[in-house]
Amino acid sequence: MTNQTLVHPGQMSARSASNGAIKTITADTFTKLVLDAEGPSAVEFMSYGCAHCRAIEPVLEQVAKMVGAREKIFRVNIAVEEELASTYQIQGTPTFVMFLNQNEVGRVEGPSPTVESVPGRGNPTV
Repeated sequence: MTNQTLVHPGQMSARSASNGAIKTITADTFTKLVLDAEGPSAVEFMSYGCAHCRAIEPVLEQVAKMVGAREKIFRVNIAVEEELASTYQIQGTPTFVMFLNQNEVGRVEGPSPTVESVPGRGNPTV
């Protein structure tokens, strides 16, 4: 018997998600990688059981590769990091939170985020 994770088409697994351009972070690494980071960071608060999270995964991977070092994109699995999700008052998945200089500067909740739904999108410092 092999040690492989069975994944249905269109479904991401914890193993496949960790191989991409988006790094999964924990409460232990959140401050260093997000809050103390230079430049903007985006964090997807998600769950591996969330169909909407799975559906947008390929697009997020492409965006992460495109922005490269200019902006970092991370994910937090709220099923594991319940305290972190509570700290940032995550009500559902996916929720994207943008950070700059240790502050939350924008948030988009729900399955179909748009640029227009990001608060402060016209702010040149974001």
